[in-house]
Amino acid sequence: MGVLKRFEQRLEGLVNGTFAKVFKSEVQPVEIAGALQRECDNNATIWNRDRTVVPNDFVVELSSADFERLSPYATQLGEELAGMVGDYAKQQRYTFMGPVKVHLEKAEDLDTGLYRVRSRTLASSESQPHAAAARQQQPSYQQPHGANGGYPPQPAAPPPMPSAPPGVPRPGTGQAPVSRLPGTADPSGTTRRWIEINGTRHQISRPTMVLGRSTEADVRIDDPGVSRRHCEIRAGSPSMIADLGSTNGIVVDGQHTARATLRDGSRIVVGSTTIVYRQAEG
Repeated sequence: MGVLKRFEQRLEGLVNGTFAKVFKSEVQPVEIAGALQRECDNNATIWNRDRTVVPNDFVVELSSADFERLSPYATQLGEELAGMVGDYAKQQRYTFMGPVKVHLEKAEDLDTGLYRVRSRTLASSESQPHAAAARQQQPSYQQPHGANGGYPPQPAAPPPMPSAPPGVPRPGTGQAPVSRLPGTADPSGTTRRWIEINGTRHQISRPTMVLGRSTEADVRIDDPGVSRRHCEIRAGSPSMIADLGSTNGIVVDGQHTARATLRDGSRIVVGSTTIVYRQAEG
């Protein structure tokens, strides 16, 4: 079972109780969890053969509306997200310089439905109460971008990182990308979408893409368990997949369904074939 799936299951009790109304909003915690995973992958630094260090201190920036909705539950949600990051690091054999922390912050420049993740590698000594108090005396994350993901200067620096190869950005530098939550429009219209089947990439260049065993399908899948017109992907914000009355149905991220929202990395099973949905900005 994947880390994100286990994360969703851990939240089920909270969704049915404390977080029930909050999770009906634009913000979906599993989307934030996926962004934290990508933040680890994108900022992983190989120290030696047996040690790959990833950030352990994260800030999730939200629009004013989304932050106000989630702020009463920030502590619980931060703990759940931190636990998910720890599980993912264990699976990937990543290591941390200190305890994992996830904080929610309000960003006035973000519209409802947008979020931004920033991270840094924070050594254990910097996580002690006196260091935390020192940080609180400084303006909190007022720089939207910059070194160390826009965090304020720290009282002590973590051990030096190895130099990155030419052309490869150092972890924690540059601008933190803005991500779009499901159900919100993409005004730039620059989202690229594609699917991967057995290592082959198929671009989604039209509003709909039909998958099936028929030669008339947009993407033909040679699988006896796949119907002639099995399912259809509808590109949008968010993208969707719908069963077209197939014999064996579709499974999306481990769940049998007739229709589902797709996110980057969603796994679709038709017959005995696994399809991975991908999307990226730019």
